[in-house]
Amino acid sequence: MLTIDLRGKRALVAGVADDAGYGFAIAKALAEGGATVSVATWPPALTIFRNLLERGKLDASRRMTDGSLLGFEGIYPFDAAFDTLDDAPADVRENKRYRDAGDFSIAGLAARLVADHGPRPLDIVVHSLANGPEVTRPLLHTSRAGYLAALSVSAYSLVGMVARLGPLLRPGASVLSLTYLASERVIPGYGGGMSSAKAALESDTRVLAYEAGRAFGARVNTISAGPLASRAASAIGIIDRMVSYCAANTPLPEAVRPEEVGRAAAFLASPLATGITGATIYVDKGYHAMGMAVEHAEARTASTTGTG
Repeated sequence: MLTIDLRGKRALVAGVADDAGYGFAIAKALAEGGATVSVATWPPALTIFRNLLERGKLDASRRMTDGSLLGFEGIYPFDAAFDTLDDAPADVRENKRYRDAGDFSIAGLAARLVADHGPRPLDIVVHSLANGPEVTRPLLHTSRAGYLAALSVSAYSLVGMVARLGPLLRPGASVLSLTYLASERVIPGYGGGMSSAKAALESDTRVLAYEAGRAFGARVNTISAGPLASRAASAIGIIDRMVSYCAANTPLPEAVRPEEVGRAAAFLASPLATGITGATIYVDKGYHAMGMAVEHAEARTASTTGTG
């Protein structure tokens, strides 16, 4: 029997701040496979996340198939907009939500992992990060600063993480990110340069698969997941409409569930997927394959056959 066996593997999932997103679902699936899991959380959300955990507010979501609760080996402050602490402006470093976090940069995260677990502590790295400060603006109305901010956090941060965490990877390691179909198709309302950032993320996945494969022996893939009405995605403004539209127009007419993305991530991180790298894997109920809205196609069929 083929099973996803991640026992003895250590995973880092960057971008977990609650139990509602794909990052949490991936962390849980990796743990179900036997991996030990740490998470990296945006400093402004860190205290709230820790409080939710300590007060048991996430216990229902943390419940594993064996009855135990998902536990995190470490919870690290992390802002992927900064490669080093010196890159963070003074007003960020001195902000009350950051000033007690220590080194929250990519380099700081790498240093903490080495300090906690030794020189090569990682087998799995998951990039579950995205931010577009002007995501509700059409591309034509997006500022240069907003566009570059979207690319910085949503795409370049993967490059920065692989550059600094790559030397920490053990042989056969897996790096995974999350993308979205807006990288290749127009999604009106998903603006602010985020579609450009997702396209860059997918292109970088292919290049990093080659470079990190040769440099660190790591595989690099990305999952193109269907839309999810998570708390973070609420910033898009039309996320509920995106979810319902996709659910109505997919070959499998239902919304994607977080655990489906989690299981795909666990597979890609496992020894079962050692031949897969540089790939974009669609977990969207087949929506990416569609070329016409279902309701449009059905209406046209009805009109030409004289039915309806």
